[in-house]
Amino acid sequence: MHVFAITPVEAAAWAAASLLLVIALVAVPVLFRRGTLLRRRVDALEAHRPAGEADVAALRTEIAQALRHVAVVRYDAFGDMGGRLSFSAAVVDDRGDGLVISSIHARGESRTYAKGVVGGGSDATLTPEEQQALAAARTGKDHP
Repeated sequence: MHVFAITPVEAAAWAAASLLLVIALVAVPVLFRRGTLLRRRVDALEAHRPAGEADVAALRTEIAQALRHVAVVRYDAFGDMGGRLSFSAAVVDDRGDGLVISSIHARGESRTYAKGVVGGGSDATLTPEEQQALAAARTGKDHP
């Protein structure tokens, strides 16, 4: 049997090399698994990326066509009636397309009218209250 004599420096070098080999054998699979998990997370994030320029432009076009500008004007349609039970409501999109609905309340009856609006105007004659509601809806400000 042969016995090899090594110096303490050589023993330390062999121990360090053996330790590095064990660490490498353990660390490589762990790092590979972490890399795989990170790749999956990156793929998931890329799939849920924020909207691009074309998506934003399409959304803006759709929002512009939404009937989202609303104003209501309440008033007394007849001098002998109080309580401002009559009203005109305008509902339009960004281009001023939509409708005006008016309800006229009297003692014995109520009547409701709807008038289409295109580009901020109507083929039907608008009452002053309907014009006021339409102007308020288009500008976002109350008009006396």
